[in-house]
Amino acid sequence: MQNGPGKARNVYVTALEPGSGKSAVVLGLFEVLVRRAGRVAFFRPLVADAAPPDPDVELLRRHYRLPQQYADSFALTAAELRRSSRDGVLGRVLDGWAAVAAGADVVVVEGSDLTASPATEVDLNAAAAVHLEAPVLLVVGGRERSAVHVLDAVRRDLAALAERGCEMLGVVCNRVDPRVAEAVRAELPVASGGLPGGVLPELPLLSAPTIAEVAAVLEAEVVAGDPRHAREIERVIVGAMGLPHFLERVCDADLVITPGDRADIVAGTLAAHLSGAYPAVAGLVLTGGLVEPAVHRLCQGLGAAGVPVLAVPGDTFETVSAVGRVRAAIRPENERKIAAAIRMFEDRVDHDALTRRLDMARSTRTTPLMFEQQLLDRARADRRHIVLPEGDDERILRAAEQLLLRGVVDLTLLGSETELRSRASSLGLALPGVRIVDPVTSPWRKDFARVYAEQRRHRGVALPLALDLMADGTYFGTLMVRQGVADGVVSGATHTTAHTIRPAFEVIRTAPGVSLVSSAFLMCLADHVVVYADCAVVPNPDPVQLAEIALSAAHTATTFGIDPRVAMLSYSTGESGTGADVDLVREATALVRSRQPDLLVEGPIQYDAAVDPDVARLKLPGSKVAGRATVFIFPDLNTGNNTYKAVQRSAGAVAIGPVLQGLAQPVNDLSRGATVHDIITTVAITAIQAQG
Repeated sequence: MQNGPGKARNVYVTALEPGSGKSAVVLGLFEVLVRRAGRVAFFRPLVADAAPPDPDVELLRRHYRLPQQYADSFALTAAELRRSSRDGVLGRVLDGWAAVAAGADVVVVEGSDLTASPATEVDLNAAAAVHLEAPVLLVVGGRERSAVHVLDAVRRDLAALAERGCEMLGVVCNRVDPRVAEAVRAELPVASGGLPGGVLPELPLLSAPTIAEVAAVLEAEVVAGDPRHAREIERVIVGAMGLPHFLERVCDADLVITPGDRADIVAGTLAAHLSGAYPAVAGLVLTGGLVEPAVHRLCQGLGAAGVPVLAVPGDTFETVSAVGRVRAAIRPENERKIAAAIRMFEDRVDHDALTRRLDMARSTRTTPLMFEQQLLDRARADRRHIVLPEGDDERILRAAEQLLLRGVVDLTLLGSETELRSRASSLGLALPGVRIVDPVTSPWRKDFARVYAEQRRHRGVALPLALDLMADGTYFGTLMVRQGVADGVVSGATHTTAHTIRPAFEVIRTAPGVSLVSSAFLMCLADHVVVYADCAVVPNPDPVQLAEIALSAAHTATTFGIDPRVAMLSYSTGESGTGADVDLVREATALVRSRQPDLLVEGPIQYDAAVDPDVARLKLPGSKVAGRATVFIFPDLNTGNNTYKAVQRSAGAVAIGPVLQGLAQPVNDLSRGATVHDIITTVAITAIQAQG
């Protein structure tokens, strides 16, 4: 395809009628593109209003950490469209696109929502696509349509776009009744004239409103809890009957609407939620402006239940009707919706064919976002089983949901099954296919204890002590890996690094031919990824240890798709310096060369000579590493730790790790301040290490 104005390629995602659910398609397409392109930008020609922020713009900007500002991400609002001439509108669209496209490899343009002036907006979307030379990915809504009607809509919409001069990329039929999805899929190639695409069934989760959306529409008072972090609402139930009969009818993720003076319903719902014996409701709405002081105190006192409680002045019927009119969206904080939409797009849309039609050659640069998405993609391609010992931590549970919904890995969480499932339910989390094992009661505990006692017999460890240790999640999880019932372990969210890696040193030990466990950080710079080692484990390596670190780091680089060119760093380059510190690096470099002659390695070398081609030509002319290094080996932990943090903070680099290297089986440590995103990335890394 030809490029539009400027250098960026474009793809225009649009529908010809409202309610198609195209935001889920945009999200899935964006996910696919960020793995292939160096930088992907997002733009909308038209949004309903500048404030509140357009949910699709904010979803893409925040979820993918795009550098563009909100105000630069759209051209005009519905009100401005009505006041502008056609030429003026197109001029603003092209100018706005140019601002976000500067420096981008691909721009995903999402058409308008067709709610302000549908006919005008269809013409605007088509004209914008033509002027941007952007092929159109058509989204056809299938909700409450038969297969015949969906396919008729495909033909009609394609003809309308062809009449307007649009180049077509593909067709996605979205929100299709699952009962007719296969019939649509079978006939879509004929109806679309052979265009690639797919059929996405109606997924109730994506159209389910959240408590926060309900609270905003109702302008409700928040009595207790935090609506921003609550789950999606699957059903609305009115609490009008007696408590025992009401509790028999409550289901998971229900929104309970009841008059504010029904203290029995309020207390019973919150108590049932806390008990773990009943379904976990999504929230409570108290109507009629009748929240008495006793009920108010009760709600706040039971705030630990994690159930948002709202109060509104309207009556119950009025409130139920208003909730039914809430328009749900996929928002940046809706991690479950995001994961479900992306997984559905990946599974059901021929995205490889779409990117081929876009002429999307792999980018020669790798951005941090691109690298992180590639990690998830590689982990998903050959799924491994990872154990998370700290199953009761909220961050672990939230990360587990994302990993399972995306199909990145299989997971075992350690802890009491009753407590973990109750905790997950109270957080509104789904854990499809998770395995939960309680180390205290597991039948594996005795077998693991015997294996551990045998491994540590030389240290005087007897079976009773080993049995006690196996009640500890980190030891138990490490033995799961040692015994082949899991492929890797990730811990450290609530434990120290020493607690995480000590069991690995004791029972997993080092890989064949490796004598030292060390660490590496994957440093995601602006347009490429490099490896720093060791920055976390070995304080003052001797020459043999430093050589071992370099060899392990080169292997780590290869594992993650980085061509290893190893720089053995020092304050001196080549033969220009002398002294104990330089000699240590020089000796280590010689050991690396003797052990792996085909590995490109240079040392001693200063950092500037390792990264700057101009400096390299002056200090080490002819070197295959100088100026092009991808693996940086620091002479000691003090230098490595300070350098990686300095680069991370000063250059805005994303530091992924530490990745433990040298172990026979993968074990990785989290920082105690790890975010959900950090946990997801570390699990993906561990899975890739387990792949071999």
